[in-house]
Amino acid sequence: QRSERSFMAAALDIDGELEEELGRGRRRAPPSTAPAPTSSSSSGKNKLAALGINNRELLGLKEWVTKPVERNLPRGMVEVEVTHENLTQKMLALRFDLHVTIGDVKARLYLHHGTPASSQRLVLRDGGVDLCVLDDDTKKLGFYSVQTGQTIHVFDTDPHSISRGGALENVDLVQKYRMSDDQYDKRKGTVREWIKEQKLQDPNWQPPKPPNHNGNIVRPTTTETKNFPVCQDLASYRVGLRCEVAPGARRGTVAYVGDIDGLAPGTWIGVTLDEPLGKNNGSLKGHTYFDAQERHGTFARPANVTLGDFPPEQFDDDDDDDDEL
Repeated sequence: QRSERSFMAAALDIDGELEEELGRGRRRAPPSTAPAPTSSSSSGKNKLAALGINNRELLGLKEWVTKPVERNLPRGMVEVEVTHENLTQKMLALRFDLHVTIGDVKARLYLHHGTPASSQRLVLRDGGVDLCVLDDDTKKLGFYSVQTGQTIHVFDTDPHSISRGGALENVDLVQKYRMSDDQYDKRKGTVREWIKEQKLQDPNWQPPKPPNHNGNIVRPTTTETKNFPVCQDLASYRVGLRCEVAPGARRGTVAYVGDIDGLAPGTWIGVTLDEPLGKNNGSLKGHTYFDAQERHGTFARPANVTLGDFPPEQFDDDDDDDDEL
C-alpha cells in the first residue's frame, strides 16, 4: 500500500514539463497530434511508474492539496458573514441551522445590529454578487440554498432608523454631559478646591507632575546644584586624607574632589581604595581624574565618604601552619 508521503514526494519531484504532459493526458489528445515526450518528462514518468502512481491518482493528490480548508461544521449548519447597510462593522462567522425560518434569522440578527425584524430586508450575496432576496419569513433558510462562506446583507427599511447617519458607531454624535465652571466651583472636595487651598498657603506652589507610563513621578529637569554640596562647603575633604566609603565600609585615600563630567551636578569625591572593590581606575568616560590600579578607584558623594583614622587593614598571609589547610 502506497503511503501519503510517497505521493507527496512524487508530486514535488515533477517538473513543469511533466505537468504539461499530464495536462495533455487529461485533454485526451490523439496520439498523432501529441508532441513527442522529452527526456525530462520521460524521466519524471519513469519515477512515477516506479512508484506505481498513475495520472488519476496524481491529479487526485493535487486536488486534495490545493482544495480550500473546510470548516468543521455539523451537518445542516452554515457559517455566513452578515453586513448592514448603515454599519461599517461586519458580523463574522455567524452560524445558522438551515432548518430555522427567515423570521428566526431576523430575530437573531436584531440582537447584533439593532434593526427590528419588521424593518429588515435580507439579501443573499456571494463574492459581492446578489443572489436572491430572503423575503419570505415563513421559509426555512435552507430553501434559499444558503452555503457556508456567503454573505447576508441587511437593508434597513425604516426611514427613521437609529442606525442611519452613524448614530450607533460615531461617538462624536453622542451628547455628553458637561458641567459649567460655576457649578463645579460650588462642589466640595474637588481638585480645584484643593489647589486653591495649597496656593493660599504657598503662592509659589506648583501641582505635582503626573506619573509616566512606568508609574514613576516625572520630575522637571534642572541644572541647579543648590541641593548638592559645593566645593567651598567641603573644605575638610582634601587629597591624601584617609577615608571610608559607603556602602561596604571600603577604606582608601581621597584622590580627587570636584565635579565629574557626565555625572549629576555637584561635588564628587574620588577615592583610591585599598582593595579592588571599585568600578574604575580613576578614569570615567575617557577623562582621568586620578591614577589608581584597575578596580581600585571609585567616585562617591561626600555624604557617603567618612574622613577619619582608617589605617589599611592588615591581612595574615602566613599559611605555613601545618594545622590549617
